[in-house]
Amino acid sequence: MAEQNDLMEKIVSICKRRGFVFQASEIYGGFANSYTYGPYGSELKNNIKALWWKKFVSMREDIVGIDGPIILHPKLWQASGHVAGFNDALVDCKECKKRFRADHLVEAVTGEDMEGKFEEMKKILDEKVPCPNCKKTNWSEVRNFNMMFSTKMNTTDASDEEIAYLRPETAGAIFVEFKNVVDSTRMKVPFGIAQIGKAFRNEIVAGNFIFRLREFEQMEIEYFIKPDAEWETLFEDWLKLQEEFVQELGAKKEDLRRYEHPKEKLSHYSKKTIDIEYKFPFGFKELYGLAHRGDFDLKQHAKFSGQKLEFFDQEKNEWFVPHILEPTFGLDRSILVALISAYIEEELEGGDSRIVMKFPRAIAPVKVAVFPLLKNKPELVAKAKEIFNQLKGEFPCEFDDNGNVGKRYRRQDEIGTPWCVTVDFDSLEDDAVTVRDRDTMVQERVKIEELREYFVTGLKSRKN
Repeated sequence: MAEQNDLMEKIVSICKRRGFVFQASEIYGGFANSYTYGPYGSELKNNIKALWWKKFVSMREDIVGIDGPIILHPKLWQASGHVAGFNDALVDCKECKKRFRADHLVEAVTGEDMEGKFEEMKKILDEKVPCPNCKKTNWSEVRNFNMMFSTKMNTTDASDEEIAYLRPETAGAIFVEFKNVVDSTRMKVPFGIAQIGKAFRNEIVAGNFIFRLREFEQMEIEYFIKPDAEWETLFEDWLKLQEEFVQELGAKKEDLRRYEHPKEKLSHYSKKTIDIEYKFPFGFKELYGLAHRGDFDLKQHAKFSGQKLEFFDQEKNEWFVPHILEPTFGLDRSILVALISAYIEEELEGGDSRIVMKFPRAIAPVKVAVFPLLKNKPELVAKAKEIFNQLKGEFPCEFDDNGNVGKRYRRQDEIGTPWCVTVDFDSLEDDAVTVRDRDTMVQERVKIEELREYFVTGLKSRKN
């Protein structure tokens, strides 16, 4: 376990040092469980989103995308049950004033599911559970707190009609736009609606870097099927696609497993729910989820809105309410998996070593780095700049002339750049450069006019 904790510390360290992820508001002492994606983290994040969108939207004829608002009509969350039932059981330590999830504290000691058992939780807390922070046992009453962030819309008072919420999940916008999508496109059931966006949950978050955040991003699909469809095959297909996608981010197959929610713990509308779990340094935890939601969502929104949310089957000449399969992908957790999977420490010849982020080339923040061999030779710098300007329109590139070439290689290794191009004195004569591969460190001579095709071929033919 100490070795795994050490790995997380190394990931956090390189993320700050190399500009992947920063603690947000650090100059003010930081802000709990809030992070900023830095220059390379932003590129990594955008590349993962682009890879997901291409795989699940652009390359499929049965899925379209939308981009819904973060603040939605308050009635939407009444219909979905979030206003009444989206709660955590919280308890305060009266000594150190820290707040905790009561069910998590008790379940860690007893191993039992404590959902809704407030009196029992209180008794076990008082008798068996010391505060994780101050080690004392002086607990408040266990209380339910709604996890949605609330806000007010153009108001000076707090009447219920004027309270709105930041969305706790991205699915809501998809459900309420079902009719518009059907009416404005030629989609036929089965089909899906995809969305990437921010969600917000005002819950207690327990560390582990960007694994669990109050402000996070989801990549989500609602896949609409016929009520009598053989959904089990489709369900398995979606599970395989989720596992396939995370492996495209660099995860190993042996670090993935499935966890099926027992029937007694399923949401009342769910026929089946399975989590794809990943072996993080802190243990197997949920990465993605897949649920069969039945027709609950469309029926609820039809009931609360008074609108007909059905699909017309022209062959059978009848209307029906589609059932829904919901594959959900956590973007921040995907980024963490990519960082963990990429991090490698290698021993080199001569007692040297290096840290290298071996991202799959498709998601690497920078694809090509261009160096002049020496920065004080104008002719080399000019030639390197010329090559950089030729490539940067097609590949994310970086120009680097700071320090010796060996140090530049190490820096590019640590941000995961697949190829480094060095312009030397021979380049001025033979119009060729030295291209160094990140993973093998093999160097080869490539004609400048052939560089574009060299990198295009490399991106297409190599996954890692």
